[in-house]
Amino acid sequence: MSRNRNILLFTLIALAVVVFFCLDILIGSESLALKDIWAAITGRGAGDEMATNIVRRWRIPKALTAGAAGAALAASGLQMQTLFRNPLAGPFVLGVSSGASLGVAVFLMGMPLLGVPLAGDAVRNLGIVGSAWVGGAAVLLIIMAVSARVKDIMAILILGIMFGSAATAVVEILQFLAPEGSVKSFAVWTMGSFGHVTTSQLAVLLPFVLAGLALSVFLIKPLNTLLLGENYARTMGQSVRRTRAVIFVSTILLAGSVTAFCGPIGFIGIAVPHLARMIFADADHRILMPASILLGAAVMLLCDMISQLPGYSIVLPVNTITALLGIPIVIIVIVRNRKIF
Repeated sequence: MSRNRNILLFTLIALAVVVFFCLDILIGSESLALKDIWAAITGRGAGDEMATNIVRRWRIPKALTAGAAGAALAASGLQMQTLFRNPLAGPFVLGVSSGASLGVAVFLMGMPLLGVPLAGDAVRNLGIVGSAWVGGAAVLLIIMAVSARVKDIMAILILGIMFGSAATAVVEILQFLAPEGSVKSFAVWTMGSFGHVTTSQLAVLLPFVLAGLALSVFLIKPLNTLLLGENYARTMGQSVRRTRAVIFVSTILLAGSVTAFCGPIGFIGIAVPHLARMIFADADHRILMPASILLGAAVMLLCDMISQLPGYSIVLPVNTITALLGIPIVIIVIVRNRKIF
């Protein structure tokens, strides 16, 4: 009975991903005819040239980016919650987001302070992505080096928060000193966006996300063992230190890559794994990992659709939508765990 129920739930969630993906392509600030969208996707028929450009160069890459970002953040969030045995842990708990923000802040606000011009959109986009990647990876490498000597996982968690706070402090100093235009560019990046990811950038993002998801699947058995604690994992012959290292690498591939290309996106990594637990009522990562990946993609596509505001020429920052959807789930988790009601 439970197996049939899980199959039904997985089928419905996978169907939701497909439906939301299609709707995300259909919905936008520019109203397009269905026949033109179909012609742009299939290449059949004489569709409108403008519609073809919008669908192929913007809507399809944006929908693919949203689905990949949601899956990546949800998978890394589940790993973090299991590793730290903390229901409020997320993919940015180790300071990946803060490190990426520091990298982008140094590029967008530090370079102008040093008199280095940021000429050209190509240079700016490449610099933002590269600096975010380097900043997030640098913080995670420091944490990995510390974890080689520190055995207490909570101490590593606290150190990650401290490193993230230090990075945030440096970012605020740069914001205070930088010109207004540079500060605005950085603020736009922090709001999160899928629409700025080009086809060429998506071709770089997807392989790294797929590699991180492959590691997440590889980690299913070790994560199940960690549910009973690190001491139990050691008695089962598992190398806890090596497992931590693989989880950290998976995190930088997943959360680090998404942050680099799309900006820091909150709450998906925290909320979606709990949503998977509520729906499937199971703690087995053989169920939770694929469920989190699919739900993450579905939820992020839904958030992207909501942010479109059909009929209007503006697009809301995706961070505002993920917060509005994610915060109630986090509140429910806290209430249930503390048995407030």
